[in-house]
Amino acid sequence: MAVHQLTWRATASGVEDEMVLAEALATLIGDEEAVEIEQTNSYHGSPIHMVSARLTRSGPAQKALSNIGKENLKIILSELETRLDETNVIHFRLDQNDLVSGVLTLSQPGGQATVKGQTKIQVYPGQNPLVEAQSTIQKAIESSN
Repeated sequence: MAVHQLTWRATASGVEDEMVLAEALATLIGDEEAVEIEQTNSYHGSPIHMVSARLTRSGPAQKALSNIGKENLKIILSELETRLDETNVIHFRLDQNDLVSGVLTLSQPGGQATVKGQTKIQVYPGQNPLVEAQSTIQKAIESSN
């Protein structure tokens, strides 16, 4: 009934300020040191920045999961059967433009830029992954602002 790790990934194009996105992710997870920026080139050759944040300790990862917000977590909980994969990872996305503005809005893949989130749930032999994921999200809802 715990988060094993939490990861956020986003891409900043050459015309976007990757530091603004990095600061938004640092605020979201509550740990500036966990944010990394990697410069690379897109498929077409233009420079882009891959911004990622990863928490691998259960306590901080669970707390950062609750930072998504109560309403967003309730939506994730209601859609958990489609968001939980076979490796016990829950997938979700936030609207990237809203995030840098300080607003947390769940988003779907497609048209607009998103920040991809994943949280790995600890599941031991004999435990039901869906039940453990539900319990973990419920715990995050209860500790959310």
